[in-house]
Amino acid sequence: MGMRVSCLQDNLARGLNIVSAAVGKRTSLPVLENILLTTDNGRLQLAATDTSMGIRAWIGASVEEDGAITVSARTLRDLVNTLSVGRVDMEVSVRTQSLHLSSGASKAQIKGIDAAEFPLMPEPAEEDDTIAIPASILKESIKMVAFAAARDDTRPILTGVLLAYEDDILTLAAADGFRLSVREIPIETEYGKSFSLVVPARALQEVERVIDPEQDEFAYLSIPADRQQVIFSLTSVDIDSRTIDGEFPDFHAIIPRETPTRTVLDTADFLRAVTRADIFAREANNMVRLSVEPQDGMAGVIRVTASDQEIGENEGIVDASIEGDGMEVAFNARYLMDVLKVIRHDNIQLGTSQQDKPGLISPVGDETYSHVIMPMHINR
Repeated sequence: MGMRVSCLQDNLARGLNIVSAAVGKRTSLPVLENILLTTDNGRLQLAATDTSMGIRAWIGASVEEDGAITVSARTLRDLVNTLSVGRVDMEVSVRTQSLHLSSGASKAQIKGIDAAEFPLMPEPAEEDDTIAIPASILKESIKMVAFAAARDDTRPILTGVLLAYEDDILTLAAADGFRLSVREIPIETEYGKSFSLVVPARALQEVERVIDPEQDEFAYLSIPADRQQVIFSLTSVDIDSRTIDGEFPDFHAIIPRETPTRTVLDTADFLRAVTRADIFAREANNMVRLSVEPQDGMAGVIRVTASDQEIGENEGIVDASIEGDGMEVAFNARYLMDVLKVIRHDNIQLGTSQQDKPGLISPVGDETYSHVIMPMHINR
């Protein structure tokens, strides 16, 4: 026999769920559709890769004999999810390259592929550049930025998120041509260098998904010197990703310098008004009109309207505090909803200048985040 190991069903299910995101889909290499199970210093390591991104997770286990095998990710995950809570015993038959699994009244045998065929995954090395990022802040920052990355590959660089470090500030930025999200994270570190690299949004979203603020104090970002790769190391999960070649656009040039009209709104009220308007905007390019209407002193309202010839029209009024002149501007409702959903602050500030100029959204009381949204053309 080869590997003999036992662990708890819920730990195994959680580990499989974490690494499954990196399993290769529609790949010509069958081993990439598998998960690697291997013993590692008295723990069980699970790993999956599609060669552009890899995820490893370690779970507590009782190891009787060291060994390794790869088996179908889908088969193993679906099977483990049906098992009842309790102990799962696994052993590998080297002769038949199969994994024997038993739990309670259930026994199964899954045919595998030799672990030697599984691609080697990058390990952070001592000499690699490594920077410690507060994990809970990184999790929040990825949520606030990665959604603005492009979904299609026409400009591959825009499908990534820029990570740029200089003078104790790590900046995350993403843009898809219609919007831009930027978050700055202050970092206390001895790290004396600067770097700028672009990581696929998908990989960062996996980092966000697996960070557990209860057990991960820091996420350690390693940048191997000779490879176009990054590795994020957490307490019991590592995620590695290729970086994207190319020059990220100068996003500073996109952020409006002057926004003479500044409107402060309740985030939740504004989100509700835009969500309602979107019901009527769905067939009309998702366009909602915002009419900024100052009244006495700083008080005022924003009128949120959407209309469609077939469906009808909707108007919502949100109380606002307004500095500057009244104006009308139109934005994509979906884009407004995306950003309002990730801002945790009670109030946001919307900065606008002219109908054909971008708007600037930021949380009131937090200068580390800016979101730029391009206007839509209003037909008179």
